[in-house]
Amino acid sequence: MALVLLTFIAAFLLMSSLGVLIFYRQTGLRRLSRVISRKPDDSLLREVAPVPGSKIEKLVRPFENVLPRSSKEAATVQKRLSRAGYREKAFVNIFYSSKVLVPVLFSILATVTGIYSYSPFFVYSVAAGIGFLAPDLWLTNRVRARQLKLRLGLPEALDLIVICVEAGLSMDKATMRTSEELTLSQPAIADELNLVYLEQRAGRPRGEAWKHVAERTDVDTIRSLASILIQADKFGTSIGKTLRTYSETLRTRRRQDAEEQAAKTTVKLVFPLVLFIFPSLFVVTIGPSMIIMFEDFAKYLS
Repeated sequence: MALVLLTFIAAFLLMSSLGVLIFYRQTGLRRLSRVISRKPDDSLLREVAPVPGSKIEKLVRPFENVLPRSSKEAATVQKRLSRAGYREKAFVNIFYSSKVLVPVLFSILATVTGIYSYSPFFVYSVAAGIGFLAPDLWLTNRVRARQLKLRLGLPEALDLIVICVEAGLSMDKATMRTSEELTLSQPAIADELNLVYLEQRAGRPRGEAWKHVAERTDVDTIRSLASILIQADKFGTSIGKTLRTYSETLRTRRRQDAEEQAAKTTVKLVFPLVLFIFPSLFVVTIGPSMIIMFEDFAKYLS
């Protein structure tokens, strides 16, 4: 049983690594090319999501419509993919195709390795179940990772926006400039700020553009930022001072979260101490004396 679980875990990690290499190789090459040959209007022409390769689309095309899906479910999946940074519609088809291909690949792997001989029904059921849930788990992990990057990069973005606003730029130009400067260090927050600028340039009001980025990312700090900017526009307060205060609040909150996590470590260490460290100490300290005691008892009884 342990061999079966270890084999499936290794297969899942191998498939995940392969997916990362396939999806992000072209993204890295595009970022390097943008750094080498950067143009003045690069922020306007920058793609907000990696374009899927033609080979992948041809591979998954026969499996796109195998699973039934409603328009509401497809919209939910597209929203989750957008929160993970994949905004192209083709990624929805790739996601549904992966829910068919991954179980098949796991079943083939179980057949090739011969693990199915232990219990065919159980092994193939586990392979199909893990393969069906693996894309959802991977997508959830990607969404959480990107939301964490947005939370960590927001104070830095706010500081740059404040500097640009106090230097005389408008809020729209400050957002564009911040997006350009954070392209390499904070690409997630840079993409979102670039979308905000593009929406405002297309004629959408600033409040709606920030509301959209809050709904698109589903990050509480960005949602609060959108509300603060809307109130600043409504009441005519200084945007620079408002953003500076909010940036300091975010840093204070991050420090408090770190202190909270540090305080929880003492409680979390109780279980490893009791289950792993204390038994080892008992074996090392009491073990030799127990052996001597058993030998003495054996001598007296004999």
